[in-house]
Amino acid sequence: MHKMTKATSIPKSVKEIVYERDGGRCILCRRNNGEPVAHVIRRSQGGRGIEQNIVTLCPSCHRAFDEGPQRTALYACIVGYLKTKYPGWTRENMIYRKNREELK
Repeated sequence: MHKMTKATSIPKSVKEIVYERDGGRCILCRRNNGEPVAHVIRRSQGGRGIEQNIVTLCPSCHRAFDEGPQRTALYACIVGYLKTKYPGWTRENMIYRKNREELK
């Protein structure tokens, strides 16, 4: 597996941690049908598959976040949420960089 593919994939252990952190609900609308599979920084932009870059979203909110005209506003809400969980959260730390020491 290519290093970037491995770095941006979401391991099962991360999904479990994120699901628990988010209470098994979409962090935007609070519906119970959320899945912990949404990259805050997109995989196509090198978004890493780590708990600090993954959130639980329902299918509707995930679609709106990925493709909707409200993406910027939803991104701000999601980042605000993550900063309450990880006070040192920065966009830069969520992006895979070859030869960079990875967060644990």
